[in-house]
Amino acid sequence: MDQSAHDPQAPAAGPSMPQLRLDQLLEELQEQVKRVRGTQNRVHTLLDAVLAIGSDLDLDVVLHQIVESAVQLVDCRYGALGVVGDEGGIKQFITVGVDDETIARIGHYPLGEGILGLLIRKPHPLRLSVLSDHPDSVGFPPGHPPMTTFLGTPVQVRDRIFGNLYLTEKNGGAQFDAEDEAVLRTLGAAAGVAIDNARLYDDARRRERWLAASSELTRTLLSGADPAEVLRSFTATVRELARADLVTLAVPVGAAGNLVIEAADGTDADRLQGLALPDGTSLAAKVFSSGETIVSTSLSQDPRAEAESASALELGPAFLIPLGTPERVRGVLQVANQQGGPAFPDATVEMIAGFAGHAALALEIAEHRRDAEQLLVLNDRDRIARDLHDLAIQRLFASGLSLQSVLNRLTDRPEVADRVQRVVDDLDDTIKVVRSTIYALRESDRSKATGLRARLVAEVSQAAETLGFAPALRMSGLLDTDVPEDHREQLLAVLREALSNAARHAGASAVDIGVEGTDATLRLRVADNGRGIDPAATRRSGLANIATRAENLGGTFALMPNEPTGTLLEWTVPLQVDAG
Repeated sequence: MDQSAHDPQAPAAGPSMPQLRLDQLLEELQEQVKRVRGTQNRVHTLLDAVLAIGSDLDLDVVLHQIVESAVQLVDCRYGALGVVGDEGGIKQFITVGVDDETIARIGHYPLGEGILGLLIRKPHPLRLSVLSDHPDSVGFPPGHPPMTTFLGTPVQVRDRIFGNLYLTEKNGGAQFDAEDEAVLRTLGAAAGVAIDNARLYDDARRRERWLAASSELTRTLLSGADPAEVLRSFTATVRELARADLVTLAVPVGAAGNLVIEAADGTDADRLQGLALPDGTSLAAKVFSSGETIVSTSLSQDPRAEAESASALELGPAFLIPLGTPERVRGVLQVANQQGGPAFPDATVEMIAGFAGHAALALEIAEHRRDAEQLLVLNDRDRIARDLHDLAIQRLFASGLSLQSVLNRLTDRPEVADRVQRVVDDLDDTIKVVRSTIYALRESDRSKATGLRARLVAEVSQAAETLGFAPALRMSGLLDTDVPEDHREQLLAVLREALSNAARHAGASAVDIGVEGTDATLRLRVADNGRGIDPAATRRSGLANIATRAENLGGTFALMPNEPTGTLLEWTVPLQVDAG
């Protein structure tokens, strides 16, 4: 008989030890299954991320997708990809998790100092539990969100470090672990392949556009199109190929070779069109004289230039390429981004240099073709002149002599004699006209006086010595072809007087000159920032001369205050081009 059933002191019945062990094993198994499922989900997420970053060939899209995938895989709040430039700093910074307002408050993206610079110098994975405790930490700029945990790894493209992935603030306040690091390294390897494919595709597309643009440029030039229009199209094509904010093309004018911006495309291109560059002091002038390419990280602040073509614009990264050969530079091509914009890769500089070389060759061929056509015209003129001299004039002269011999026999018929004499006089006049025509035909177009544009540049350069600074000169329109000689002389005289007044009376530190020729008018505009018009001045003979010159040509003259300070002179006359 079981005594325990009647013994009140016996222990109560409970779960057996094997049952407790079984429950513990089941819990451990469930936890293991949970971890396996989590790992499996993360592997699937990693595969999805690899597929996502490899499914697009646009480099900017790929870079942003890489950062988004890293943030999602490692489950953190902030992520960034810093693209390393050729000089070793960060040239592009793509962020995820930071809104536009915060980015604007922080200011310029990191340049590669502190922990970010450490990963550039030592491209190995780095995990930190407290970011600020690391000896290389330099803190955060004002307005930057707080960040504690950190995980970074390099992104390598073939055998070169393309950039670094930076992740901070793991969700839930947890620390980045070894598994996070392994996942990020795997993503970085896949990102390198995707970036390489996107860059190769981008290079192929650019090369295709380059070849198409080169072919179109050659075809247009050899078809006899207007060179000015071709150059404008050329700058627009270069801006598209380089993805730049502004492209200008400066060409030499006159015997001195002063540079004038002949074509411009992009931001504020209208302000630069026709601008004369300071003689020898701008970077463009240095490129023109040396025949070597110049690359600048900040064009507006480059210490190598005493005065820059775009000094009124805040331009950042830029490069300048000579158009032509070192022995004969035909112009200077300037490609620039705005201040704070991205720098241009070496591949872009090389591509644009190749395109510029092709353009210079096409321009050379087109110029030789125009010279050959001009030579044919001149030879034809010489032949016509010889024929007129040897045939027409001789026959007219012989006819005149014959009629004069007839006059001796008409002494008894004075009315007939008068009529014959008038015919002889008409023949003499006709011979004079034919001779002047022969002289005009034998005159080469190149024997004309120096063009108006070159004379304007020379006039402004000469005035710079008196003023103590170089005035800004902008020219537009067909000034060399559509402005008659008497208008040119009057315009130069007015400009000379205006610059003299600015030097003697205005006390200005800047003078802006604009010369515009249209189908109907010729306009000169001279503005300075000096002390303005003195109301007490009574002797204004120079201004009276300027007004008289305008009236003689049927034009107008106005002198008014300039805003915010100084004087504005406007001189406008109608153009009456002799169609004959």
